[in-house]
Amino acid sequence: MKNAKIYLDTSVISHLDAQDTPEKMADTKLLWEQIRKGKYDVVLSEVVFAELNKCYEPKKSYLITCLQQIQYEWAELSDDTLALANKFIDLGVLGATSLDDCRHIAVAILTGCDMIVSWNFKHIVNPKTIKGTKVITIMEGYKDILICSPAMLIGDITDE
Repeated sequence: MKNAKIYLDTSVISHLDAQDTPEKMADTKLLWEQIRKGKYDVVLSEVVFAELNKCYEPKKSYLITCLQQIQYEWAELSDDTLALANKFIDLGVLGATSLDDCRHIAVAILTGCDMIVSWNFKHIVNPKTIKGTKVITIMEGYKDILICSPAMLIGDITDE
């Protein structure tokens, strides 16, 4: 069976070192181990790296080291990415201040990901964004994409 292709937003990578949320950090590390074993095909974008570069040391160096442990597809932003991201704002799925979140979603859609994995419940993993994403993928003729948290994804791992 083919691996699921997943887009990891910055919140997932950031939770590899999140002492203030030990349960999320533990779930993220479980997912990371599955990624290292090749269970998923991962996509990352330049948005992720721009956001990671805002982290303070030593966390930033640790996260970059973690990224060197996995294989991933690098997705550059394009005019199509920005156009699709802006559609999320124009249709009121997210506000203009959430452009980077819209760009994460747009990259995931345009690279044909099966899932977007995020700990961002405020802007990404919530009913309004999930519904809005479904409407836009249908309207624009893109493949449907699942939006979930690492905890939801590792439920599959722990049930095996």
